Amino acid sequence: MPELPEIEAYRAALEPRIVDRTIGGVTVRSVSLLRTFDPSIDDIVGRRVTATSRLGKRIVLHLDGERHLVIHLMTAGRLRWGRPGAPIPGKIGLAAVSFDHGTLLMTEAGSKRRASWHLVVGAEGLAALDPGGVEIAQIDTETFVWRLRAERHTLKRTLTDPAVFAGIGGAFADEILFAAGLSPTQMTTNLDDEHAARLHRTAVDVLAHWTALRIAETGDDFPSKVTAFHPDMAVHGRFGRPCRTCGATIQRIVHGGRETNYCPGCQTGGRILADRALSRLLKDDWPRSIGP
Repeated sequence: MPELPEIEAYRAALEPRIVDRTIGGVTVRSVSLLRTFDPSIDDIVGRRVTATSRLGKRIVLHLDGERHLVIHLMTAGRLRWGRPGAPIPGKIGLAAVSFDHGTLLMTEAGSKRRASWHLVVGAEGLAALDPGGVEIAQIDTETFVWRLRAERHTLKRTLTDPAVFAGIGGAFADEILFAAGLSPTQMTTNLDDEHAARLHRTAVDVLAHWTALRIAETGDDFPSKVTAFHPDMAVHGRFGRPCRTCGATIQRIVHGGRETNYCPGCQTGGRILADRALSRLLKDDWPRSIGP
């Protein structure tokens, strides 16, 4: 799923293309995409895009008349920029928003349709879609620690909870925890003040670094290869490969179809965390540490 850095890269590409431009038409091929029906999606035609913003992992197109088109890409949704009148792509095409100088296209790979559009009116309509998470870069350490410890969960779960922190998914939670030298299964309520403050600083730095990198890689083009993986990532997507810092083999935990990648040498003191499925299967053969 595109996370904060990827969403900001989309916004950086969209703003010079669509802000202060008038929508000439809209076509929605997939009925599952639309999650609101009043006002009708046709209501956006003839309206000017006044700004864009990010709401967690959602992209918001602000239109005159207090209309807001909220785009949630979910896991496999992607945006494309095409020529004027560009057709919606075949099997994966969901919708198109046309302008006189180009077309914003939306696609979604796979058979499941999870991506969504909400067209809402006014600040109240937009607020109703806000899951409540705060932007880590916009809060002080005291607020960060308070939100982190509000409920007892693992660090990985709390960082990716959209009701706690905005815009962070599995990929960048893995990268943040690696950079902070913390285990993904560390409980939030057991984290001391020093480590909690370090986690806040690290999260801000990691997200800023990757946002700048994603935008720089796109340049004046439109993002075309938006994935959860990048060759420069330290642990995410690197299961079975050596850690670039300590040389230990990157490990993973899979639960509920979601994967957590971590380095036992840098994050868990050499301990290999139990994977519910594999450790149960291997029992006594499950390695407890990276040592001999």
